[in-house]
Amino acid sequence: MCQLLGMNCNVPTDIVFSFTGFAHRGGRTDTHHDGWGIAFFEGSGVRHFVDHQAAIDSPIAELIKRYPIKSTNVIAHIRKATQGQVALENCHPFVRELWGRYWVFAHNGDLKDFAPSLHGPFRPVGNTDSELAFCWLMQELRNTFGDTPPAVADLRTALERLVPQVAAHGTFNMLLSDGTALFTHCSTKLCYIVRQYPFASACLSDEDLSVDFSQVTTPNDRVAIIVTEPLTNNETWTQFAPGELKVFVDGLPQ
Repeated sequence: MCQLLGMNCNVPTDIVFSFTGFAHRGGRTDTHHDGWGIAFFEGSGVRHFVDHQAAIDSPIAELIKRYPIKSTNVIAHIRKATQGQVALENCHPFVRELWGRYWVFAHNGDLKDFAPSLHGPFRPVGNTDSELAFCWLMQELRNTFGDTPPAVADLRTALERLVPQVAAHGTFNMLLSDGTALFTHCSTKLCYIVRQYPFASACLSDEDLSVDFSQVTTPNDRVAIIVTEPLTNNETWTQFAPGELKVFVDGLPQ
């Protein structure tokens, strides 16, 4: 299946270190070679990069490894196709607009017999179960709250009702953000770490690379990294429980 990577911070931070290790799983240290993508929230905008090539072979992925784009919310994905052909339109993360804000979504898993009725403006462009699930979630959030953007706590309550309806059809590990918070759900495998003062060094599992975060941060910085499999071999990662939904705000799980 695919793998997910998310970042949520209290100050704009780059994801170069984590993405470097993550990208190696897209064809070098693992078999997720059917495309990849990443989205960065910056103010009201989103920088969105996708490629149907394996991350390890993609010139765009090389750009991301070397270009320190700073953001408070990032979602990345490497794909191992289960539904939908290898094509650009099937690469995660997917992006839609709701309440005058961009929403970004990525999914790891496989949904069976999932055929919800779509009756609004949210329609898939590609033919993955993932994009279909995203469109349905956007539709149902719009139906729940109408034209009024809800608070994070109300969004969480709504997702706690909606997400199990999708997860009932199979594996639904997912990341979802509107730039104010990062909503996460684990069906089978997801873990996270919060890096904050006092910062220490971290060593990647998939690449001979380490960084001393105490040299590149301030005492006020806080960064949460959410990923399918731990990215480092010298830090303690917290596993999600199956069926758990967590919301990250300012680098902390809520």
